[in-house]
Amino acid sequence: MNLPLFIAKRIYSDQGDKRNVSRPAIRIAIVGVAIGLMVMIVTVCVVLGFKHTIRDKVAGFGGHIQVSNLMKYNDIDPYTICADDSMMQVFRAQPGVRHVQRYTITQGLLKTDDDFLGVMFKGVGPEFDNTFLQQNIVAGEIPAFSDSTSRYQLLMSKMIADKLHLTIGDKVFAYFIGDENVKTRKYTVAGIYQTNMTRFDENLCFTDLYAANRLNGWDADHCTGVEATVENLDRLSVTADAFIDNVNRTDDGHGNQMVTQTIYETYPTIFTWLELLDINVWIILVLMVCVAGFTMISGLLIIILERTQMIGILKALGTRNKTIRHTFLWFSVFIIGQGMLWGNILGIGIVLLQQHTGFVSLDPQVYYVSEAPMELNLPLIALLDIVTLLVCVFVLITPSYLVSHIHPAKSMRYE
Repeated sequence: MNLPLFIAKRIYSDQGDKRNVSRPAIRIAIVGVAIGLMVMIVTVCVVLGFKHTIRDKVAGFGGHIQVSNLMKYNDIDPYTICADDSMMQVFRAQPGVRHVQRYTITQGLLKTDDDFLGVMFKGVGPEFDNTFLQQNIVAGEIPAFSDSTSRYQLLMSKMIADKLHLTIGDKVFAYFIGDENVKTRKYTVAGIYQTNMTRFDENLCFTDLYAANRLNGWDADHCTGVEATVENLDRLSVTADAFIDNVNRTDDGHGNQMVTQTIYETYPTIFTWLELLDINVWIILVLMVCVAGFTMISGLLIIILERTQMIGILKALGTRNKTIRHTFLWFSVFIIGQGMLWGNILGIGIVLLQQHTGFVSLDPQVYYVSEAPMELNLPLIALLDIVTLLVCVFVLITPSYLVSHIHPAKSMRYE
């Protein structure tokens, strides 16, 4: 039989005199551990949800890997790559690739009777994956984009629509200024989306790949670039290395040298900002573990002092200091466990409540989201539980040596 565990269970289950100092101390220790773990769970879930939400939004506009013309880094003029069927098969054949799609960028000016606005038109083809935009559509519908004809339908952001006072079905003229002339097209607003990503929403409209190529004067099999999404973002570097080996600086068949960039290289400022959040997480985790640890230390010291007579009796009966220390460490594990139970219930409860109700709102102009995103990651929460338990027990080892200084004869007279 494990004697320290047996005695610890009896002490823990013994309510004793309600006037005892240890009972409030135990409750305070439980509350301290519960609050600390709850804050850690909520913090980690918020940061994970925030980082993954922003990452998915950025990827929704540009994929995980972009293939474009190498010359675009040396000149402001637009350059193309040839994305015919054979070249698209090369992109799809790279390991880990889930989907590839073409896009063409052109600059234009939207004008209504009362206002005008310079925007960027992104032409996409029939293979365009509209899952992300479908999740963020607020009015109308996403047009059926084509690479062989155009119905001149436009998908614009709510920010652009509000600035120009446009709604679904409205007609709007677009002007495209070239080297020698100005081209005019009349578009119909087919859909309005809102992602709260200001840098994209304020100037990006979607139209047919065919129309964008015609406006740029490009052939049907040419485009600004190709976007690729991967099956597993955790293995993005593996897929990116394959693109570097098989695509970078290779000829597309028309004399154009291609180059690839990952989402992290294309938008470094956004992801550098997200990485800074990890520092805040570590600071909060350390502070909360310290709070829980110090609360447990004070609680353990009070319990030991209150159980001085019991310790003296155990020593008089021949119990070693090691056994008594293990008894109080087991007792601390019970307290920590109860605190962790309540911490998990409260922390996971808050996360689930936010996921279903969104009661914590944010300014989308600052945080890119209208409500605090929380991602419930059970393996990570289990890891937090284990680390919290181990750290709290570890910091209690030194205070437990107080039992070594308790003399059996003196403890009998202790009150």
